[in-house]
Amino acid sequence: MAVYIAFLGGVNVGGKNKINMPELKRALEEIGLTRVETYIQSGNIIFESGEGEAALRAQIEGELKRSFHISVPVILRTTDELGRLTGNCPFTDAEVRLSESLNSEGESLYAALLPNEAGELAEPLNSLRSEDDDFRIMGRDVCLLLRHSIRNSKLAGSLQKSGAAVTVRNWKTLRKLMSMAEERMDS
Repeated sequence: MAVYIAFLGGVNVGGKNKINMPELKRALEEIGLTRVETYIQSGNIIFESGEGEAALRAQIEGELKRSFHISVPVILRTTDELGRLTGNCPFTDAEVRLSESLNSEGESLYAALLPNEAGELAEPLNSLRSEDDDFRIMGRDVCLLLRHSIRNSKLAGSLQKSGAAVTVRNWKTLRKLMSMAEERMDS
């Protein structure tokens, strides 16, 4: 059994796509996922399964439609994949500290998670790179360093409007999920 982390896009944001996390946990257990655990209300799920990624994504998307009548991106990562991301921040500590000191919201480091390689997004995103918004592509993830609110970021907005299935999480959430996944592997 592999440990997976699922990221649901656009769940419980702005009053849209509301899902109760205990109900989500039950629904996912009913389709055969084991040791299901949710983290905060934005659709972060850790679970175990012997299935492959494509089958799992289809099962979870189908269950979201059946049980909750919503259609949102489901992005999956294994613990190895999430560990490589969180263990290899492409920005220096100094760059992150500077951005956080300028950002009134305090959060500056994010990852946009995609189901496929993000390379084709490089060219359109390059035109939006600025002193305030920077990014690095790491396989299926786009790491974002924002000096101002993510809500006002042209770079983050462009990712959301790119037509790609994408969901964004802050670095603190990603590291917490990785810690939770590692605890499972140790038990």
